[in-house]
Amino acid sequence: MLIHTENNNEFNDGFLWGNSHLSDEQVSHYLRFAQNIALEAGTILRTGFYRNIEVSKKSDRELVTSIDVASEKLLRKKIFSEFPDHKILSEELGDKQDMDVPDLWVIDPLDGTNNFAHGFPVFAVSIAFIHRGILEVGVVHDPMRNEIFVASSRTDAYLNGVKITVSRTEDISQSLIATGFPYHRSPGTENNLDYFISFWYAAQGIRRAGSAALDICYTAAGRLDGFWELKLRPWDMSAGALIAKKAGAVVTDFDGNPWQLQSDRIVVANPKIHRQMLDIIKGNGK
Repeated sequence: MLIHTENNNEFNDGFLWGNSHLSDEQVSHYLRFAQNIALEAGTILRTGFYRNIEVSKKSDRELVTSIDVASEKLLRKKIFSEFPDHKILSEELGDKQDMDVPDLWVIDPLDGTNNFAHGFPVFAVSIAFIHRGILEVGVVHDPMRNEIFVASSRTDAYLNGVKITVSRTEDISQSLIATGFPYHRSPGTENNLDYFISFWYAAQGIRRAGSAALDICYTAAGRLDGFWELKLRPWDMSAGALIAKKAGAVVTDFDGNPWQLQSDRIVVANPKIHRQMLDIIKGNGK
């Protein structure tokens, strides 16, 4: 259930979780559109996975492939063709821009690029739509498993048309949780290793699959009990955040505040596990 709030700022101050300004029919239209283009982009990823691809470096550890670019070009073409006045915030081709715009698409054409480049089949297309500061639509498509996770401000969360909910695990010692590690890291900086060690002692198991969007959706579907990560970008989290929240997860930053588009860190979990995860983070933060 979404949190409702009153806010007089033009775009609801980016609160994300307030009252929708759209009708049911409008939200349904955006959701169908997002699903369709996610499936089209997924076809590019699935086809490209079995071919020789061009790989280049964005940094020492961060890669980009020709398939990232091809997927994003498709998404941008489809969005601007259907909604020429909308703006796009994206990983590969997006310009620096103000996120407080009336209609914003937040897209990751290939979440899990390093996996993709190494032939590890865990990656996804992630698409979110924000209207007047409210997160209206979230779609995450895994083309290798033919799975599509969706939610909107007007619906529950679904996986391939079946409603999903978070797990019922009550104690972190019985939990399976996931995380990731930032590309940019060096000794003496916050790099998630201290958090990882604390969670390693506390949880039953930890997974690091390499796609934040899928980790969040797996938490929504109860496959994982929780997920935390830092130094992420909006396109890594936006779609999954809505899907998880509509599946009953608590979605916050490391301080326990509702997750926002500007947040670079996230904690997603069922309500009982979430409280325990925050306690571990607060006890170990630097």
